[in-house]
This record gives sequence, structure tokens and C-alpha cells, in this order.
Amino acid sequence: MTDPFVRPDVRAFLDMIAAMPQPEWPPETAAYRAQYLAMKDLVDLPLPELATVRDLAIPGPAGTIPARLFDVREKREPGPVVVFYHGGGFVIGDIDTHAAFTAEMSRMLDLPVVSVDYRLAPEHRWPAASDDAEAAARWVASSPAELGLAVTSIAVAGDSAGGQLAAVAAIDLRDKPAATPVIAQLLIYPASDLGTTYPSYDQFSEGYVLTARSMEWFDDCYRADVTHPRASPMRGGGLAGLPPAVIVTAGLDPIRDQGRAYAAGLIGAGIPVVFREAVGNVHGFVTLRRVIPSSQGDVAGMLAAFRDVVTEAEANRVMVQAAA
Repeated sequence: MTDPFVRPDVRAFLDMIAAMPQPEWPPETAAYRAQYLAMKDLVDLPLPELATVRDLAIPGPAGTIPARLFDVREKREPGPVVVFYHGGGFVIGDIDTHAAFTAEMSRMLDLPVVSVDYRLAPEHRWPAASDDAEAAARWVASSPAELGLAVTSIAVAGDSAGGQLAAVAAIDLRDKPAATPVIAQLLIYPASDLGTTYPSYDQFSEGYVLTARSMEWFDDCYRADVTHPRASPMRGGGLAGLPPAVIVTAGLDPIRDQGRAYAAGLIGAGIPVVFREAVGNVHGFVTLRRVIPSSQGDVAGMLAAFRDVVTEAEANRVMVQAAA
């Protein structure tokens, strides 16, 4: 197997990580979360200025689900809203670790984005995160007064573990529709098949940010039933009827092939898919834009593609509604 292409700025970042003292393993969960949060200002770009940044409290199956509304505008006409789920292996990450990216989503899409702070493992194991993801999407779709927006449709989005949650939420709301439809999904290096070992897992298991060791730790914390479609959307056997998707993978990612397989599965089920791969880039690049500047192009490209998909899907929804 030939050596994979690695971008120069990615190589510099990987060399920097390799030269740093390595933490003790396995990590202490609270310390790992704090470290991940503390790193965001070093590795990602600052939060862009928005007209609206407001905390929300979503009623959930086990209590309140914290969330935050990001909107480039102060006021809006009725329209779509994006529901976003952050990555972090279902164990780390929160609204703040991904705030710069979700704000950039609102800015580039010109849409409101609701970022969901779902329950994390190991305190809350599977399917707690999936249950929260579904509940949050249904709440946003209902245009609650607390949101302050008239929602005509929703789009779901997420990165890594959050990409899996977005895919699961889309399936949940296909099978039991919400007050307004899910019209699009953006799945960024999604974990779509936790029970299958694909070639990229072995090829990039060490030395490319996300490692086999860390994934095994995440899996042990989350303890999902990997045969169940609410943990592995690929396992459901029925992807027909899902909304159009933009699926993005990273070329140097151990779970790259999961995203490729899910894109192929959706296409095979007749779902329109825009597939993009950040060649020579690593897992997590959407929150590494300061230390991997070329990631800014990947983010801009994926959001431009997603904007087009949402615009077309919303127009189709309006036409169908008018015809009915």
C-alpha cells in the first residue's frame, strides 16, 4: 500500500502532536473533557460575530437538554432551521467546543442553527444521546415559543459522533414524522457503522489524530448495541425515504470508510447525495481550522453544497405543499 497523501499543513500539525508529551491512558473523563474544551482557542478560529446567540432549554426524555441558538440575523421570516449535534465520541465535546463552527454554519448558510448539548457517556450510555437527539429535533420542528422562530422544516447536521446522531434523528423522524419535515442532512465524517471494521480503520489507526485506542475507549464508555440502527444507521436495512444528504469524509480518517459506505447506501436507496472527501486531511478538521488552515476550504465547500441542498429541498417542499 502506497503512503497516503498528507497536506503540508496537516503534516505540520501531526508532527506537532507527535512531539508533545502523551497523556496517561486511559484518561480521566472530566480531565479529558476540560482539555478538549481548553484546546479550542488554540486549534480553531474565533467565534464569528452574529446577531443572535441565545441559550435554550429543551424538554428531554430525562430532563432538560441544553442548547444554543446561533443566527446571523436578528429577525427572520418563516423558514428552515438546522439542528446540530457536536462530535466527541459520545463522551467529550459540548456546545462551546463547536461554537465557532456552528456560528460559521449560520453565517454561510444564512440560517438559524440550534446546537444540542445531548447527554454524554459514560454517565449516560447508549441510547441516551440518540434519545436526546430525537427529542431536540422534534422540539425545534414544533416551532416552540421559546425558540422564537416559525419553523417550516428542519435540517439535521453533525460531525463524527454527532454525524451519527444526525443520521439517527433523520431515520427516527422519517419513521415517526415530526410537526415539520426533515428536508436535508449534513453528515461530517459520520460514525455510521460501529460494528464493522473497514480498511481505513487499520490503515489510519495510529498517527492521524483519531486513533484505534481512543475509539476503543469511546466505545467502552458508550456501550452501544452496534447491531441496532440507532447506533449503526447502516444496520437498519432500510434507508429509503430519507432526506437528501451531504456526506463529508476525511481522507486520513480511520472511520473514513464508514462515511463512504453510508453515502453509497443512501445512493443505492435512491436518496440524492453530495459526497465530498477532504483528501489529505484528518478527522476533526472542522474544529482545527487555525492549525490546519486548508480546512477552511473544506468547510466552505461543504457548507456551500449544503446550502444548495437545503435551498432546493425547501423549494420542493413548498411546491408539494402548494400542489396538495
